[in-house]
Amino acid sequence: MGIPANIQLLYKPVQPSVRSSTEDVVYREYVPHAQLRNIIYCYWQLKTTQPLSNEFIYRVVADGCIDMYFEPGNPSENYVMGFSSKYTEFSLGNSFHYVGVRFLPTMFPQLFRINAAELSNRYEALNAVAPRLSRFIQENFHSQLSMSNIVRMLDNWFLQLSGTVNFNADNRLYEALDIILKNAGMIHLENDINTGISPRQLRRLFENYIGDTPKTFSKIVRFQQILRAKPSVQSLRRNKLFFDAGYHDQAHFIKEFKHLYGITPAKAFERE
Repeated sequence: MGIPANIQLLYKPVQPSVRSSTEDVVYREYVPHAQLRNIIYCYWQLKTTQPLSNEFIYRVVADGCIDMYFEPGNPSENYVMGFSSKYTEFSLGNSFHYVGVRFLPTMFPQLFRINAAELSNRYEALNAVAPRLSRFIQENFHSQLSMSNIVRMLDNWFLQLSGTVNFNADNRLYEALDIILKNAGMIHLENDINTGISPRQLRRLFENYIGDTPKTFSKIVRFQQILRAKPSVQSLRRNKLFFDAGYHDQAHFIKEFKHLYGITPAKAFERE
């Protein structure tokens, strides 16, 4: 089977923009080639515009995706970050320039023929997982390249690779993904997902192609839906958003949000 086109339409993972105490850190996302948009959600760039006075801690929230990243000025250091069931923090020093690729769920394991669960909640040298891609980065990227050239080069490489890959994940996996995404993660797994296979088989498919269970992925989709809504602190209190999103009570909502984001909802949305 081919790649279901509705993944890119139904799921738009959010990483909060950098809101540090400085304008000297920039985070931007770039749209891939049209033929790659059901494989790659975005290319991204995170960089300092001048050295910072303090070490920078970058928080990555749970988004259900797998990312690869590298520094154009040091391309031999390239990595892949697997599916994360909680937020992750990286200490980046006071001067940096990273470029990354965020793959939509199920795509990285199919492109590179790996079991996604082997990367979950960890990062790994890209050479150990996708040696051809790692070698391409090492041999072709440097600090003088503009971001438009970087995007073009990555587009060309992934277009060539995707043309050689047989995307053959079980269609029952995509049926389950479709149900989860259309319901914004607010489902009862046993009652709402009936794709013709047992819960154990479905769990195995999710672990292999996404990196974790349907339950964990659904939690992240629900969390991401809240991030995309960008509620104000006032609306969080007034509209009881946690009930609308399927949480039992406010304490449950705050606990799970903090696990996935690293801070409370009030702090996360205080500037929205």
